[in-house]
Amino acid sequence: MLANTFVDNAKVMAKGQITIPKDIREVLGVASGDRITFIVEGNTVRIVNSAVYAMQVLQKEMAGEAERAGLSSDDDVMALVKELRNEDENA
Repeated sequence: MLANTFVDNAKVMAKGQITIPKDIREVLGVASGDRITFIVEGNTVRIVNSAVYAMQVLQKEMAGEAERAGLSSDDDVMALVKELRNEDENA
């Protein structure tokens, strides 16, 4: 097993609810009121922090977009932002 891998368990209650063990909540970085996402792959389920997962999906979707838009440096990005702001002011 990997060094950062561990096993924990929880009991499923009558209404299908479980309490996520504290050590798992800490690893996921979730607290009361936060959302989690269940990713089902065959007969395996991964539980992930929904905010982190959403950011990972967005980053994957946006990969390469800056290059396709011709933005290869911070200066290019700043120039585009200034251009868009000027368009908003003139509209």
